[in-house]
Amino acid sequence: MKLTFTPNRKQIRTALILLAIAAVVGGGLYYILSKNNNANEGMGRPGGPGGFGKGGGRPQPVAASPVKVQDVPIWINAIGTMVPKNLVTVRSRTDGELLKLHFQEGQLVKAGQLLAELDPRAAQVQLTQANGQLARDTALLKNAQLDLERYRSLLEKDSISKQQVDTQEALVRQYQGTAEVDRGAVAAAQLQLAYTRITAPVSGRIGLRQVDPGNIVKASDANGIVVIAQVQPIMAVFSVPEINLPAVTEALNAKEAVVVEVWDREQKKKLATGKLLTADNQIDTATGTLKIKAEFANTANTLFPNQFVNVKLSAGIVRDAQVVPGSAVLRGAKGNYVYLIEGDTVSAVPVKMGPVNGDEVVVEGKLPAGAQVVTDGADKLRDGAKVSVVSAEARNKATSDEGKGKGKRKKPEGAAAATETPAASGAAASNAPADPASAPAAPAGKPAAAPSSAPPEGRPAGGPPA
Repeated sequence: MKLTFTPNRKQIRTALILLAIAAVVGGGLYYILSKNNNANEGMGRPGGPGGFGKGGGRPQPVAASPVKVQDVPIWINAIGTMVPKNLVTVRSRTDGELLKLHFQEGQLVKAGQLLAELDPRAAQVQLTQANGQLARDTALLKNAQLDLERYRSLLEKDSISKQQVDTQEALVRQYQGTAEVDRGAVAAAQLQLAYTRITAPVSGRIGLRQVDPGNIVKASDANGIVVIAQVQPIMAVFSVPEINLPAVTEALNAKEAVVVEVWDREQKKKLATGKLLTADNQIDTATGTLKIKAEFANTANTLFPNQFVNVKLSAGIVRDAQVVPGSAVLRGAKGNYVYLIEGDTVSAVPVKMGPVNGDEVVVEGKLPAGAQVVTDGADKLRDGAKVSVVSAEARNKATSDEGKGKGKRKKPEGAAAATETPAASGAAASNAPADPASAPAAPAGKPAAAPSSAPPEGRPAGGPPA
């Protein structure tokens, strides 16, 4: 038994409406994608519409700077810390009550200046006792010496034995030793009394006090009374890689003082200029660096102990060097290069980098003196691309305007057509008669006519003419 399927008029009309909607949406998407692809190919391809490559329609605006020929100082950059020349913790050398403090926290003091006083009464009592013992033993010694003189006179007259004289001489020497011990006790008591007046051992800046008056201080206290840091002069300690050892050795052996500069954390302000002092006697095997010390007068007190600084050590001068801004040097697969401007085009010139001095770098390459090199806008350049030299401000403005233009790109017409056509198709579908019998009948052997919303033959829905 053979089964046949004959669609009715309603099914044919529904199928045609769905085909029309699919054609409209597909045509709109095709138009949008083809237009975007053409725009991207023109922008990304050197020489394409709006491109900046070789043979492009309009030149790329760039900022440029000339190649300079000048003497450039060589600096070894390092990170260092400021340390005081002397750092002393002032402690009491005797036990007692702290009576007075004769300094203000943070002030500068000189060596020998009185800082604090302890209760001196205990030391004075010990001194009195030592003096009394010395006086007593001195009187005994004097009496023994007088007896010795009498015994010697009697011995000459053969009135006493020699043994008595020898015994008296030994007694005199004993009293002499006792008197010396007493004098030492007196000196020790005087020293303890002097320790009750605490003075500054070095000149420097006073820190925060560690104890207040009225407390009992001892010689065994770990914190002490106050800390003095000698900051005039002050030292900078920093480490340099061992690869710089020949330059450092040459600087240490130089007859003239080698200049050392310290800069702030951002390397925008020079804090002070000093001289190289010495280097450590061995290289740290863990880091492969050599520790170096430099000295600074610090008369203006701009440097502070434990302050973080950027250090620049002078290591000579490069004569007649080619200098370009650091932003002009680019790195590629074959090494470093710069874009040299020749007329209205650029060419990539390989260079070899040398010492860096601030924002400038020494390069070796085929660069004529005074020639212009690209410093900004080189990200879209190719060898032989056309350029126009503008100021850095104009270059930044052009880049900003280009970014704003991309953010406000006009909506393609095809997209509007694609979004509007389905609605129109839906409206056409809704206007179709509900009863298939009410629609005009199609001729026999021919399919029913498509709705009026279908696109004309040979033209994609929602797009431009083929």
